[in-house]
Amino acid sequence: MLTTDQSIKILIVDDDEDDFYIISDYIRGIHPSRFVLHWCFNYLEALAQMKNHNYDLYFVDYRLGVKTGLELLKEAISFHCDEPIVLLTGKGNYKVDMEAMQAGAVDYLIKTELTSEKLERCIRYALERSASLKALKANERKYRNIFERSKDAVFITNEDCRFVDMNTATCKLLGYSKEELRKINLCDLIENETYRDIYLSLLNEKNEVDDLEVELLTRPNTRINCILSASAETDINGITYVQGIIHDITNLKKAEKATIQAEKLAAAGRLVRTLAHEVRNPLNNINLSVDQLSHLVSRDDNHFLLDIIQRNSRRIGGLISELLDSSRPAELIMEKHPLQGIMDDTIASAIDRITLQRINLQIKYTDEPAFVMADREKLKIAFLNILINAIEAINKQPGNIRIDIASRDAKHLVQIMDNGSGINEENLSQLFEPYFTSKRNGMGLGLASTLTILQAHKATVDVQSKIGNGTVFTITFEPIK
Repeated sequence: MLTTDQSIKILIVDDDEDDFYIISDYIRGIHPSRFVLHWCFNYLEALAQMKNHNYDLYFVDYRLGVKTGLELLKEAISFHCDEPIVLLTGKGNYKVDMEAMQAGAVDYLIKTELTSEKLERCIRYALERSASLKALKANERKYRNIFERSKDAVFITNEDCRFVDMNTATCKLLGYSKEELRKINLCDLIENETYRDIYLSLLNEKNEVDDLEVELLTRPNTRINCILSASAETDINGITYVQGIIHDITNLKKAEKATIQAEKLAAAGRLVRTLAHEVRNPLNNINLSVDQLSHLVSRDDNHFLLDIIQRNSRRIGGLISELLDSSRPAELIMEKHPLQGIMDDTIASAIDRITLQRINLQIKYTDEPAFVMADREKLKIAFLNILINAIEAINKQPGNIRIDIASRDAKHLVQIMDNGSGINEENLSQLFEPYFTSKRNGMGLGLASTLTILQAHKATVDVQSKIGNGTVFTITFEPIK
């Protein structure tokens, strides 16, 4: 029995008015009778009522003049009519019955077999099913909104790890459109083969991956640090799929790296100052003694030995001064400058070496000036140290260096890329440490002082390198607000 306290609006679409009266009588015989019944015999008028969602339920006759109720049903559903539609016919037809149900009708009734009891069951079932479907669609919209609006990348792959569905954040993070991602395998984006195997192993053995830290390759060929979580699920058809979340921790990693680098520099600075103090005191005594001895020893009597001591003492003193300068925070004269202009000065200082080594230089600047607060000469030194390193790393032909300046995500980015020999992972982690060098005659102070200058400009530096493929230095500046 229908128990709703609200009136139920029903539209009967039939080109025969007598049939309308017969059906109406049956419906009014349902207790309690809370129905508001209207008749419509025109196809287009009925379609307009359905498009506007004016009724709770529609009974539609199969024959409507030149058109059929089946056509009306299909057209109404194409216009997102989600109220239940029952198809009526004068006699049973299995083919029409199946087609109506496949098209979206909630029921198929034969007019000659109608009774109040049968219509009561039909109406009750149709309204309950409609309410369930509307609730289901509302939940689907709600969770779809959560899915789409999530700041983290949320994705679904098949059991072979090929993308099936993903939210907008996934596309933005990985740099591909949804159509492009559906042709890509997630495992192909995991840079390290070991972590790729770990991901597949955990999915196969435990059906879930919990907070796996991986490097993903994005377009255009950029590596990002991520936390990857995923679980294998099975849908109602028994098909296995994988749902997962990718959380970008690249900026966190950069901040951690910058903190570690700053701590290392600070520790090295303290060590240098201590050593300088401990070495300079006896060195001053040596220099004073040499000065006294030089007056006592004649020029003919092994005076050259004192000259050797004096020269090397001065050299040691110079080295101490250089070490102290590399660890001391740079004194900067900060003014507004475009990065493009500072980089042009840097290239001018290195152009002879670039030309002599027959290196192809590509330059790409953003159209708008990338203004920052900077000490022009100090920042030029930092850029030049990186550029010289790039030149010295190239040991093959053709040698290529590319310099990009771009503005993205409210930051100014400077990239210096080469196709040189590359840096192994062990050396990469020590790259900015004072006194670390892989050069035969290097002191390991160039990049250490570069980092000191960049940190004084509140800039961060990230280095990506691959043996045999080259190195990319990415320096990020805060723009002038």
